[in-house]
Formats: sequence, structure tokens, C-alpha cells
Amino acid sequence: MIRVLTLNDISPVGLERLPAEMYQVSDSVSDPHAILLRSFDMHGYPISKTLKAVARAGAGVNNIPYKSLAARGIPVFNAPGANAHAVMELTITGMLLAARNVAAALDFTADLQGDDEAITRLVEKGKKEFVGFELPGRTLGVIGLGAVGVKVANTALRLGMRVVGHDPDITVSRAWQLSSEVLQANGVDDLLACADVVSVHVPLNERTRDLIDSRGLGIMRHRATVLNFSRQGIVNDEAIVAAIDAGKLHAYVCDFPSRRLAGHPRVIALPHIGASTHEAEDKCAVMVADQLRDYFEEGNVRNSVNFPEVAIPRNEGNRVTLVNANVPNMLGQISTTLAEAGLNIIDMLNKSRGEIAYTLADVETPIPDAVISKLAAIEGVIAVRSL
Repeated sequence: MIRVLTLNDISPVGLERLPAEMYQVSDSVSDPHAILLRSFDMHGYPISKTLKAVARAGAGVNNIPYKSLAARGIPVFNAPGANAHAVMELTITGMLLAARNVAAALDFTADLQGDDEAITRLVEKGKKEFVGFELPGRTLGVIGLGAVGVKVANTALRLGMRVVGHDPDITVSRAWQLSSEVLQANGVDDLLACADVVSVHVPLNERTRDLIDSRGLGIMRHRATVLNFSRQGIVNDEAIVAAIDAGKLHAYVCDFPSRRLAGHPRVIALPHIGASTHEAEDKCAVMVADQLRDYFEEGNVRNSVNFPEVAIPRNEGNRVTLVNANVPNMLGQISTTLAEAGLNIIDMLNKSRGEIAYTLADVETPIPDAVISKLAAIEGVIAVRSL
């Protein structure tokens, strides 16, 4: 029985993918083999010696110490793209809210006093304060052309906008999905200089922290708008408020409230609801549940943020998986150990990612426990499983 600990509420639609005869899923299991979570902060969380995998029902993994988990032979799975449509919809909503000054207009009408005649007079007098702009003909700059960024770019084109994108790490599959009408910026500065609206869709890391700061804001067009539905810290709050107060920026719309942003009339800060739709929660949970099953039952690694992508069809016979340090002659030692035990290898695949490598091997006959122990004893091998 594989014990799965849930650290957040996970969609039942996803949990149903883990059959009860094989998986014990609960928020109170002890010594778990797997952890399922959403936003729970695992930094500093005690890691059981039994833990073999972690899966986040979402895309970002800043709440998970995935690097240290990799060193312990524990893959961390996520659900890239499963919530992309939900985040795209909210990003476009945020752009429209800013363009038409909807939040400020709502605040204005909420404070109206008097009878209907008085309110009508106040409305006619005050509505000129909320004149906005239309999207057709405006330029949207999209930084990060992953699952969400591509959808935002393509949708903005359909709204009549001119779209400029930048992503030096764009994948081939995302490039195929991106409209050919999206123009390529030479870099972040080039994009900032030509856009009326800038939307960021990148993970938070050392390279992207404060990606948009006071220097970048200074490059932007007068009265431009910034959208951040990626992660807090990618856009510098202090610099944003200073730019708005100086009249440089029209508005800032984000999914990450902070004390510095709270109450500012030109800031719309939503409570991290980018992926908060029933559909997105279901899709994320289904995706990571399927990945956990594939890992525990077949040994395949798909959509891991700290392990290489390794998957081969299951052959007749027995499968062994190894997590090891990415060092020379590791594959040779594994093959030799299996050969010395008289085990014929049907199929084998080894891939690396940074300092970690992962090996799948199918052999014709059952693998004795003594061979598993011998594989585990190879210097540099972190974890071994026989399936």
C-alpha cells in the first residue's frame, strides 16, 4: 500500500485517480511515500525517510525545497499548463480592468450618497475621471512564452492588439502553439520600451527576481500598465508604487497583495486567484495524480522540476529504477552489476539533469534482493527501486 499525505485540499476528481486498493490517501497518514500539496510551504518541513515523491497540483514550486529533495533521490512533480487557461483569463481580465479603470469606478459608485436624482448628477459629473482606453491598436509585451504566456499572446491578438514577446528559453512545442503574428523582442529592455501593457509569465528564481524594477520601469512608455500573474517578487513593489505616484505608470494589476500595495488607488491586487477555478483545480489534481501513479507503478518521470524526463514503455519482465549522481561510468557499473547477476537487459534508458541522473532498466527475470542491495551500494547511487 502506497501512503499519500495531502498537505492541502486536493480536488476529489484527482484523488479518484489513485485506486484505493493501492493507495492510502489522507491528510493524516504517517511515514508517507508521497506528498500531494498545493500552496503548503514545505521549506523546513520534516521529510520522512519513507518519502519517495512530491507532487504539487499547480505550476510554481517556490514552496517546495526541490533542490534538496533531489539530493535525497526524491522527484518533485508539478502540473505545467493545467491551469494555463484559468490564469490567461484572469490576466486578460486584469488588462481590461486597468484599461477601463473599473476598480476605481466601482469604488466611486459604492460611495455615492443621496436619492436617485442626486446620484445621477454625481455620476454625470464624476464619470470623466474614469475615461479609459481601448485595446485594439495597443501593444502588449509578453515576457515568458510558456503555457500561460502563449495563451495570453494569442488571445490579445484576437482582441486586436499588437503583441511582442520575449522568451530565450521557449520550447519547440510552445513555439508551434504561438501565433506567427507575435513579434519577437530582442530582449526585455526592447520589449519594455515598445509596450503599452506588459505582462510577465515567468517563474520566480535568481534570474527573474525584480525583473521589472525602477530601471526597467524607466524604459517603459509613459502611462503604461504592468500585469503580474506569475509570482510575487518578479515585479518590485516599491518601484511600481514610485512609478505610479510619479505619473509614469497608468496602473499595476497583480495577484499578490502586499503592505506596500494595499489601498493604492492605481493598484489592483487580487488574492492569488489566478488558478482558482474548479476546472483548473481538477485538471491540476488529475495531472499530478497520474504522474505519481506512473512513477510508482512504472518508474517513469514526467513533468518533474528536479529530475530528468525519463519514460519508456513497460516491457515484459521486471523493472529497476535508480537515482544517482551524474558522474562518469555510472551506467557502466549498473550494467555490469546486472550482467554479473546473469540478468539480461531488455531495455535501458539513462538521462541526467544537473547533478542528478535517473536510470530505468527492464530485465527478463526477477531481480534478487541481493542485486538490489549491490546496486544501492554503488558509490553515487542515491535510491533504488524494484518494480
